[in-house]
Amino acid sequence: MPALHREDTVFVLDLGDEENRFSPDWLTSVHSLLDTVVDHPGPVALVTTGRGKFFSNGLDLGWVAAHPDQADTYVADVQELLARILTLPVPTVAAVNGHAFGAGAMLAIAHDFRIMRADRGYFCFPEADINIPFTPGMAALIQGKLTPAAAVASMTTARRFGGPQARALGLVDEVADEPAVVAAATALVGPLAGKDRGTLRAIKSIMFAPAISALRSPAPVSAP
Repeated sequence: MPALHREDTVFVLDLGDEENRFSPDWLTSVHSLLDTVVDHPGPVALVTTGRGKFFSNGLDLGWVAAHPDQADTYVADVQELLARILTLPVPTVAAVNGHAFGAGAMLAIAHDFRIMRADRGYFCFPEADINIPFTPGMAALIQGKLTPAAAVASMTTARRFGGPQARALGLVDEVADEPAVVAAATALVGPLAGKDRGTLRAIKSIMFAPAISALRSPAPVSAP
C-alpha cells in the first residue's frame, strides 16, 4: 500500500512496490496521505513515485470486472484523484520510476512536472489497443497538459514511450538514471515549496478549468 515520508520540505508519496493499480482501498489510502501533505503547516512540495518495475499500471480492471454495478462510481473516484492532484495547492512532480500505463500515466500527467527513468520503463496510454475509450475527463486532462501533436501521438496509437522518447514528445520534462529519479524530482520541486497555497490552487484551477470540470462530471462507463 502507499506510504509517505518527508525529506525536509518535500513529502515523498510512495505508491508501492507492486503494479500500484487503483483499487478502492489504494485510492482511499492515497487521499489520506494527500490530506497529510496539504494539512502540513509549513512549506511543502510533493514527489510521487513507486518502487521497482512500476510507477502505476492504472485502473484495477480485475476489481471493476468483479463489481460491474460499481463501475461508474469507481471511475468517478479515479477521476476525483486525478482532479485533486491536478489542483493540489503545493508544487508536485511525478518521479516515474518504471512503467506508467493508462490511468497511471494520467496520474503522472496530473502532476506539475514529470521526471522519468531513462533506461527502463514505458509511458503509455494503451486505450486504443485494449478497446477502452478515454472518458471526456481523462481526455481533457491529457489534452490540457500536452501539445495537440503529442496528444494525438500518444492517445491514438497506444505507443509505448521509453524515457528519452517520452521527453522528446513532451510527455515528461526530464529523464534521470534510475537511482537518481527521486533525487532529481526533489531538487526540481523543493525550491518551490514556499509558494502560497491559496494562490497556487487558484492558478491551477484557472489553468485547467476545462479538465477539472470534465473530470468531476458524471461519465457513465461499461465494465470491461
